[in-house]
Amino acid sequence: MEASFFERHPMVKDAMSIAIFIICVIIGTLLINSYVFRSFGVQGPSMQDTLFTGDRLIVNRVPVTWAHILGHNYSPKRGQIIVFKNPLYQPGDPDQYIVKRVIAFGGEQVQVKNGHITVFNKQNPSGFDPDVDNNSEPLSPTSGDVDKETVPDDSLFVSGDNRIGDNSLDSRSGLGYIPLYDVIGPVSLRIYPFNKIRSFSNEGAKDSSTDTSATAAAARELRTQN
Repeated sequence: MEASFFERHPMVKDAMSIAIFIICVIIGTLLINSYVFRSFGVQGPSMQDTLFTGDRLIVNRVPVTWAHILGHNYSPKRGQIIVFKNPLYQPGDPDQYIVKRVIAFGGEQVQVKNGHITVFNKQNPSGFDPDVDNNSEPLSPTSGDVDKETVPDDSLFVSGDNRIGDNSLDSRSGLGYIPLYDVIGPVSLRIYPFNKIRSFSNEGAKDSSTDTSATAAAARELRTQN
């Protein structure tokens, strides 16, 4: 019986096997980055003292992927740290993606005054502190002056944790509101430096009265009444 081509040319067979393996790795990596998780590095002081330049983060893409499968945009919890596309990004800019903390949702009103952020919605018409569940990590006093602005539907008001002076470009200071479709996902883990590994999976509002879906609907109602 005549030997097959690959039996006569084992090096070709090995080369093809390696090529197929490399292609599978590339495809697998692209799928993981698109639908499971992505890694981002922190640059700048805007999230101190929670995150620092050089920190390496894992962003969970699963809830975003699941929301898209269900036919809607992913909405994070209040207080979660998220990564999103920079709405001011221009080709050549270094900051295509930004990390900030979620403060308010579409339809809610935000006020920055006397060094504090206050959010108003139907459940809390007198306003409340959006950082109540954030382990006192955001630095104070909060700079800026925002006079009860209403967050557009399907958008987020975000802020860095370093709110003193001009350390953070965010929704208080020129970044604008973040469309839900631009959210990459919530930060789930800091994997570097190794002596500061930390999970962020439990970040965000723990009180059911601040549930994002209920709050957004109630806030739209509040805006209509006003």
